[in-house]
Amino acid sequence: MNKTYMAKPDEVDRNWYLVDAAGKTLGRLASEIAQVLRGKHKPEFTPHVDTGDYVIVVNAEKVELTGNKWEDKIYYRHSNYPGGLKKTPYEELRKKKPTFIVEKAVKGMLPHNKLGSQIIKKLKVYQGPDHPHEAQQPEKLEI
Repeated sequence: MNKTYMAKPDEVDRNWYLVDAAGKTLGRLASEIAQVLRGKHKPEFTPHVDTGDYVIVVNAEKVELTGNKWEDKIYYRHSNYPGGLKKTPYEELRKKKPTFIVEKAVKGMLPHNKLGSQIIKKLKVYQGPDHPHEAQQPEKLEI
């Protein structure tokens, strides 16, 4: 009788991938990145173990949204005080923190538990085309 293979955290081989976000649609880009971070592209994928790879995203400021979402889509946060709801349109968010848009989209597609918190740490997002991870020799990932 064959047993189902379960990956162990110390057995996982991690690769580094480089993604250029320039001209890519946010949601489609984020779902592909989430798959790689989670490790679903590997045959040894195990749901309760972080088997994913590292992903470096460059040109986050050039990511696209379809339709009128730059004006209509709003990021909400609350201070937990009465009347403490803050609203920020994505156009304003793009000017202040363009990396946050990609990070938030990917984080929403990961598990909302301790495993998801562990996985999101392997995402590195940069505003422009430069990144400090040349030593890891990242492979280019086409999306």
